[in-house]
Amino acid sequence: MVWLSRIFNFYLDASIHVAFAVISLLLITNLYLNILPDHHLLLFVFFGTIPTYNFIKYGVGAKRYFLVKNSYHKQIQVFSLIVLALAGYHFFFLSYAVWFSCFVMALFIALYALPVSPKHKNLRSIGILKVILVALVWTGITVIIPVISSAISFSWDIWLQILQRFILILILLIPFEIRDLEYDELNLKTIPQRIGVSQTRNLGMLLSLIFYLITFLKDELSGLEIIGNTILFLILIIMLLMTHRNQSKYFASFYVESIPICWLGILVFLQSYI
Repeated sequence: MVWLSRIFNFYLDASIHVAFAVISLLLITNLYLNILPDHHLLLFVFFGTIPTYNFIKYGVGAKRYFLVKNSYHKQIQVFSLIVLALAGYHFFFLSYAVWFSCFVMALFIALYALPVSPKHKNLRSIGILKVILVALVWTGITVIIPVISSAISFSWDIWLQILQRFILILILLIPFEIRDLEYDELNLKTIPQRIGVSQTRNLGMLLSLIFYLITFLKDELSGLEIIGNTILFLILIIMLLMTHRNQSKYFASFYVESIPICWLGILVFLQSYI
């Protein structure tokens, strides 16, 4: 069982689970907007997510952003370089418009991870701005880029989809923000530091309700989206009720990040059998 535990921890630590969550959200966008999946885009996003997240987690603290000392982190680094090469291969099959969009997302990621001023090491050292930037990047990758890739126009429904996705990511970040209270410096002024754990959960519930109600503002609304978003709304409420400062080791890093994957599974089931 020890080797199973090691594989599972590597799966989480090497950001493979995050990559599956990102891909799930992208596929949900395809499903809701009736966009045919572009397998080169899917594989580029999947393989590109892994080295990006690993760089943020391990590279930023490494000497010259590359020289990690921990042998376990070096294994993750080698793995990241391999999948980065795979991402690069699929990147060249994408359109110029998608290339430009990816470069914009890369700029946001660089601002998040790299020093921007002597006062602030990077933008993730500014509490509220950190979560906004993460939500923007996830929204751009999982909604805006697939829309651009499919060459469809940005309609009212798509803008609402973008807003919903942004709100959803903010909600999913709440357990991480509460978990990190133990490690965050007080000058970060994160949302839980500003208003407390209980009020942060309440904010998450309010955002969940807003996310759900936006569904009914769309011009074209399918039964699949109504049922799927209703189920997700209930899952988000349960997640927030279970979110505490003293979380289990895998609550945020596995269970919360599994929500997009489970949501996709539910939607595929509904589409196939109902």
